[in-house]
Amino acid sequence: MNKAVKERFNEYPENARVRLAGLRNLVFQIACELDLGDVDETLKWGEPSYSVKLGSPLRMDWKPKSPNNYYLYFNCQTKLVDTFRELYGEELVFQGNRAIVLSLSKPIPESVIRSCLELALTYHQRKNLPLLGA
Repeated sequence: MNKAVKERFNEYPENARVRLAGLRNLVFQIACELDLGDVDETLKWGEPSYSVKLGSPLRMDWKPKSPNNYYLYFNCQTKLVDTFRELYGEELVFQGNRAIVLSLSKPIPESVIRSCLELALTYHQRKNLPLLGA
């Protein structure tokens, strides 16, 4: 784990740290399964950020202002969140055109989040397809 990211993870409350670590593991697992190459893990705007060569960067974070939630952030210049809203509007909560809001008190909807992460990590291969080819 990137040193700065590790330090950031250590600042999160335990329940948020566990959930965010699960999201991080999914990112690396998907990148490996799809043979997407190395995952660049850094801090951007103080938040853990993940990117691969053919994907759109994504970030994740927990905020003290909304302690019951954690977030997956996507580039707002992409079609990602609009596509997620169309595909999974009944199952997910969104913040504008940049984030999925997840609740610490509910289990992660793993298959849906896995799909969203996969679309983000392969975005540049899919960006011209209807619903990103989902």
